[in-house]
Amino acid sequence: MTGESVTDRLIGLLSVRGEDLGAEWADKVTGSLSGRVTRAEVQRELHELYNALVDALGGGSLDARGEEFGEVRALLTELSRNRARQGFSPSETAVSVFALKEVLESTLVGKDADVEAYLHFAGLLDKLGLFTIEVYTRTREELIAAQAEQLLELSTPVVKLWDGVIGVPLVGTLDSARTMVVMEKMLQALIDTGSEQAIIDITGVPAVDTEVAQHLLKTVVAARLMGAECTISGIRPQIAQTIVALGIDFGDIVTKATLADALRHALHNSGVALSRSAGGR
Repeated sequence: MTGESVTDRLIGLLSVRGEDLGAEWADKVTGSLSGRVTRAEVQRELHELYNALVDALGGGSLDARGEEFGEVRALLTELSRNRARQGFSPSETAVSVFALKEVLESTLVGKDADVEAYLHFAGLLDKLGLFTIEVYTRTREELIAAQAEQLLELSTPVVKLWDGVIGVPLVGTLDSARTMVVMEKMLQALIDTGSEQAIIDITGVPAVDTEVAQHLLKTVVAARLMGAECTISGIRPQIAQTIVALGIDFGDIVTKATLADALRHALHNSGVALSRSAGGR
């Protein structure tokens, strides 16, 4: 068989029971997805894919990466991205392609030409199935990266504590990526609120090592370049001992034990006069 005759034979096999094969294909795929996608939705996806496959074979090629299969790849990309967003596994995604091999087996009648055409087609479907896994993997990586970025945004709030004073309460480990988010959000908040005092509270930071200290210093320097003064609060006894043991020098950066102490200091620097109420409360 020549390459062209193989594709012609495949088109014949797929066209003999076209609607029935499409229905069987949809049934198998729907069953493999445990009902998490409706049969109507699966039928719509596979109907478009089935027609695109037949059209691509009409070009006389079996190259899954070829120009003739551009529409097939586009449909598989959409299908794979949808499955990734819906939480399906790579196997559950690829089965949407592989199931067609089982369906097509029922059309074989033992002719050598049919068997040879089927084997070529099975190889094509294997490559298309691997393509869905590649797209699925890229989509999952994109989703994970987007979720990680969202978590960074949520874990670094900037709040207005007083007119001219903002606070950045940090919870968890401070790494390079998070430092950039903290710095960007704090600097933007300084501009938006017109504040000249910023408090970075590390009460929720479990430990301060040399790397964390360097990240804090970078953030303070960035704020100073914007004309704002930073105070670091939440220096607990254990953290103070660690800082001393590591020989970390915060220079002329003001540090306070509690957020209340830091706020009092920031308000004083802003020219706000504080007075105790009667009874010393």
